[in-house]
This record gives sequence, structure tokens and C-alpha cells, in this order.
Amino acid sequence: MTNPYNQNLDQNPANHQPLTPLTFLERAASVFPDQVAIIHGDLRQNYLNLYTRSVKLSSALNKAGIKRGDTVSALLPNTPAMLECHYGVPMSGAILHSINTRLDPAVISFQLNHAESKIMIVDSEYIALAKEALKHTKNKPKIIEYDDIEYIGKREKFKSINYDDFLNEGDETFEWLMPEDEWDAISINYTSGTTGDPKGVVTHHRGAYLLAQGNALTMSMPKHSVYLWTLPMFHCNGWCFPWTMSAISGTHVCLRQVRADKIWHSISEYKVTHLCGAPIVMSVIVDADDIDKRKINHSVQFLTAAAPPPEKILTEMNRSGFNVTHLYGLTETYGPAVVNDWQDHWSKLTQEDQARLKARQGVRYLPLEGLDVLDPITMKPVPRDGKTLGEVMFRGNVVMKGYFKNPKATKEAFSGGWFHSGDLGVMHPDGYLQLKDRSKDIIISGGENISSIEIEEVLYRHDAIEIAAVVAMPHKKWGETPCAFIQTIDKHGISEGELKTWCMKFLASYKIPKKFVFTTIPRTSTGKIQKFLLRDKAKNF
Repeated sequence: MTNPYNQNLDQNPANHQPLTPLTFLERAASVFPDQVAIIHGDLRQNYLNLYTRSVKLSSALNKAGIKRGDTVSALLPNTPAMLECHYGVPMSGAILHSINTRLDPAVISFQLNHAESKIMIVDSEYIALAKEALKHTKNKPKIIEYDDIEYIGKREKFKSINYDDFLNEGDETFEWLMPEDEWDAISINYTSGTTGDPKGVVTHHRGAYLLAQGNALTMSMPKHSVYLWTLPMFHCNGWCFPWTMSAISGTHVCLRQVRADKIWHSISEYKVTHLCGAPIVMSVIVDADDIDKRKINHSVQFLTAAAPPPEKILTEMNRSGFNVTHLYGLTETYGPAVVNDWQDHWSKLTQEDQARLKARQGVRYLPLEGLDVLDPITMKPVPRDGKTLGEVMFRGNVVMKGYFKNPKATKEAFSGGWFHSGDLGVMHPDGYLQLKDRSKDIIISGGENISSIEIEEVLYRHDAIEIAAVVAMPHKKWGETPCAFIQTIDKHGISEGELKTWCMKFLASYKIPKKFVFTTIPRTSTGKIQKFLLRDKAKNF
């Protein structure tokens, strides 16, 4: 039967426009033009200025030959230029590719090639890194160098275009490009590459629009909130907060480096209301020297992801004036899509019981339609008993479009009509999710995803090693770090120092195991390494 309410009532420009977070900035500049949008050192940039510069960036990119569907890469720390890229790049019709500044040149080169980047905007600090990556890049992107006022280090000589000069080539009256469809890609972010090469996660305007608003609604962020950038903007586009802040006409406080003195100064001086980060950021805050700490006379919300923070850290953060909320998500879900929504009556429980509840990942974000723990074989929900393991799965508008140029991985990820996270967890009777393990053995260290397989492959190249198994080891500062169990070939001697030196040749510093254990590796009758036994051992180191 035909729905009578659909007859002769069609979509048209008057009643339907593609959803995009780009309109948040346009509105903020129109309604609150003088509101401070960015604080960065001595720089103060209002919303009209941020909007104008973003439009000029989109115009300059267009003049440089960028068209719809092209990729523009950004190798930038948390600076005003990175915020402008989150608007100016998609305003040109291009897709923003934010690069992790901690990656090695080979991985960056792979991403540039895979994403077919046409232009790369690079901070002066990372010019040397970019030069090394470009040696192995097939199609060389045009380089635009951003000379940040807060960078005081050495500047590499490189033939490039100055960022501000490039912007000045743009037209501030440029009619920037709305997406033709809200399903159009807005960004591509690469996974850590747990098996094989990293996968390019493609996100769309609709999802970014919804999650950006979801951040504000889920966290009850008031208008004109002040957000401190302790979370890297290259992580899932800063969990969509570059767009969230325009939706509430808030203020971004940029930080090039996560330093205790800068964090405490910013919170006190600018009345910061919100900040995000891994548990390592909390450690930086609470372990600061007394001379750097400030008395906080206002509410500060700290949003954390990765492994649940230790009870001691949570207690110290609370004493220092921070309210900590635990989030969970993946690159494929635009960042956080699950929140540990605190129930009022939980505050009356003992500290031990509260810590146990805070260890849960929680319930779905407002813009996420489906979250469950399913048996990956039957695709049926596991019992809500807090004990039965299943795979955490997502469904909804804040799930990625898919993996770029990888239909096989995309099909596998969406098998059965759900996005398969690869994470193992349980569902409690009250509907709160709790992670129990990561099926691909990802190690989350200081908020960075580290592949145990990648480290093992490097170790296996050494002549003295017969078997290598890498697992997560608890670490007070970083949350967890890699621990390598090594079984050597008979008559071959090797020291921990030699293996660290070996790993330094092939791995970024944060991926190098903090401990090497020489032992016989436990295996099953079929030869499979029993990593669960190794994890138990690593907990005691």
C-alpha cells in the first residue's frame, strides 16, 4: 500500500539539504562573529576570522587544482592550521587525510600513496619527516609549509609554499562547496595496520555532523564551552571535536605539546571546561610539579578512552577538580560512540564499587542506533550476565562508509548487517558494555594503538630468535606497553640491549618493547601460542 504522506511531497532545495558539520562554522561566524574561536599562545582568532581563513583555504585549494574527491593530507600538531584544515579542505570538496605525526616515514609514504594525496600541509617541525616519506612516494604531493608561531625548533630547508602565502591566494568571497550528498566522504583516517597494511577508514559528512552534535549532547556541553586540545586532532579527526566546538560556538585552546605546565596554565587562565585524552594525559596532569599546578575553581570535564584508568589516578583527578568520564570507540565509529553514563545512585557506593563501575565502557552515544555484544557465528546477542564473551558490534549513522580500496575488508567488517569491532566484551544486566580483550592483540599505549604482530615480525627477522610473542604489559604512566617473550634458537645468545637496538632500526620508539623475557613460549598441541598465559605473566612484571 502506498503511503499517502509520500504522495506529491518530494524533497527539494527548500526542505532538504545535505547534513554537514561545515555549516556549524558558517552559523557561528554569522551569529557570534566576535566570539573567540581559537587561543594559541598570543594568537586570538574570532569566529569570523576562522571562517574567513577556512573559506580562503578552500578557494586556494580550488585554484591549485583540487576538485571533488581529491585528497589533501595534513601533517600537523594541534594548531590553528589543523582546525582550518577540518573546514577548508572539505569546503573545497576534498577529503581530509590527517596523518599521525608519530609515524615512521615508510608508513606515511604508504598512506600518501594509497590515498593518492595531491597536497600535503606540513608543520615546520615535521618537514624532515615529510622529506623522508616523500622519497618513497610515487606521486609527489605539493607541499605547503605551516610556520607555527609557537614552534621554536630547527627549521629544515625545503622547497615548499608558505601556508599563509597560500591562503592569501584564496578568495574570501569564494562560494565553498557543500557536499553533493551527505554520504560524500569528508575524511580518511588510517588504522594501525594490525594485519598487513593499514586500512583507510572513510567517513562521511552525515556521520561527522551527527557525532559532532552527539559529543555536545552526550557530554552536556553548554554554549561557549572552552576546550583544551590535549587529544591529537589526527586521532579520528580529534573525535569530531573540531566540528563540535563550532556547533556550540566554543573556544579551542591549542597545544603543540602535552606538557603539564601548559595544561595547568591553560585550565586556570582560560577557564577550560573540557579536555580529552588517554590515561597518560591524566598522569601528566596529576604528576605535575607543585609549582605548575593551579587551584581550579570551576568544573572541568575530562573525557578518556583506551584502557580504564587506575583507581589511584581517578581519585587524584577527582581531588584535583576533574570529573572523569570513560568513552569507547574506534576509528571506524568516528571516535567515541559509547559512554559510561554515570547513574546518580552510583555516587553513594563505596570507592571500590565506583571504580568497578567506572571500568565499564558503557552505553551507546545518542547518535548511535545500535550497540550490542553478539556471538559472531550466530549473530545472536550473548546473555546479559556480565560473564559471557562475545564480539562488540555497532550499527548506525556514525559507522564508517567502509575501507578505501578494500572491498574484501569492508564486506567482512559489515557481515551480518553489523560493524564487527574485533573487540571482545560482555554485556551486564543493566545494559552496560565492558570490554574484556582485543581479539587482534592491539596494545594501547598512551592512546596509541600498537600492533603486536608488527613487533613480532621485526623480532622474527633476527637470526637468534625462534619464537617471539608480544603482549600488553601494565604500565603506570602509559597504561600499557609492549612486552616481548623470546625463545631463542639453540646456541644463540642475545641480550635485551641488543634486541632493543635491533627494534630501533625498524620501529617507532613508542612501539619498542619495554621488557624482553627469555623463556620457553607455551603453545597448544597445534602449535598456537598461548598468549593468555603470557598476559598473566606480564601483569606481574
